[in-house]
Amino acid sequence: MEWTDLDILLKLVFSHLIVDFVLQTNDIVKKKKEGKILYHIIHSLMQALVAYVVVGLWNYWFIIPVIFVTHLVIDFWKITYKEKLSSFIIDQILHFIVLFVLWIAITRQYTIASNIYRELTDCNQCWIILISYLLVLKPASIFLGLFTKRWRLNGGVSESLQNAGQWIGYLERILILTFILIGKIDAIGFLLAAKSIFRFGELNKSKEIKTTEYVLIGTLASFTIAILIGLIADRLFL
Repeated sequence: MEWTDLDILLKLVFSHLIVDFVLQTNDIVKKKKEGKILYHIIHSLMQALVAYVVVGLWNYWFIIPVIFVTHLVIDFWKITYKEKLSSFIIDQILHFIVLFVLWIAITRQYTIASNIYRELTDCNQCWIILISYLLVLKPASIFLGLFTKRWRLNGGVSESLQNAGQWIGYLERILILTFILIGKIDAIGFLLAAKSIFRFGELNKSKEIKTTEYVLIGTLASFTIAILIGLIADRLFL
């Protein structure tokens, strides 16, 4: 599959990022959250005009109304969900989908979407990677929760930020799996050392021995799961 005119897509993405995250001031963001339509219009019009100028295809005037209308609608939808990570991610995904569809319309590469879908569905390595990352997330978290349940019930863990341990586990297992898949297994040791350093000040007291043991068990179990999944996935690539 050949990606021709890729520079147009890159320019569309650049213009979106520069307006959404650099030129959009905190005052505009605040006014948009308050539901003031004028600031939504200003921001969406800026998105459309910057994209049109950066792409530089003057005959493709439809870039302006397409980006203006879709950006306005998507941003209006976003403010109904307040400050949420999920709404931010969905908001950006929708914007990028619009840019991708717009790029297809400009370059007339109408078969590109079906080609991408066909290549993904026929790519065994892609499925192995997706399954591996899914396994180190929620399934691994549920297993670790059940595995360490006996120690939590015995009061072996201190108070912490809500769901912080879960998200730390997600991130560390993602990093471990990534290190294995790119052939940087030695980096796992640095990750373990860094985590140990951060927790040392909290866990070096004798009265915190239960918490220390609980964290150590959870960490080693989390690392073990991620390493095993990573090695199996890496082996399937051979």
